[in-house]
Amino acid sequence: MPKASVKRLIECKKNDLINLVLDIEKYPEFVPFCYDAKIHKNEDEKDTQKIIADLTIGKGLFKDTYKSDVIFNKKEDSIYVKNIEGPLNHLSNNWKFTEKEKATEITFDIDFEIKNKFLNSLMIVSFQYGLEKIADAFQKRAEELFKKP
Repeated sequence: MPKASVKRLIECKKNDLINLVLDIEKYPEFVPFCYDAKIHKNEDEKDTQKIIADLTIGKGLFKDTYKSDVIFNKKEDSIYVKNIEGPLNHLSNNWKFTEKEKATEITFDIDFEIKNKFLNSLMIVSFQYGLEKIADAFQKRAEELFKKP
């Protein structure tokens, strides 16, 4: 299973970055390999926010949609995502947000396995590169939206 982790320090407020990650329907505007996003359910509770969403991801001819369960833990400033259905045997990713002096440190860990063994083998080869591209996209989007003049 491909596993990877990326850490970034972004000059933005923690809550702005959390809201950026939770704004799933905007992912196709800036996230590489993301073609469509749809939220089916969004429940805001006292200590958590629970979202059920579809993402259509891929590259070239290979595109597929998977459904995820997204849980934002407000006390821990973390977001946990796991797949519910789709082309993945397994998906779990964690976002952790830590406020620093004038920035926020984001840690993003992902672990997944695609049902199609051939595609899974291809992903292992280019996975860290793809994750870095996605992290770059989130950082660039945050800087465009929240950077102070």
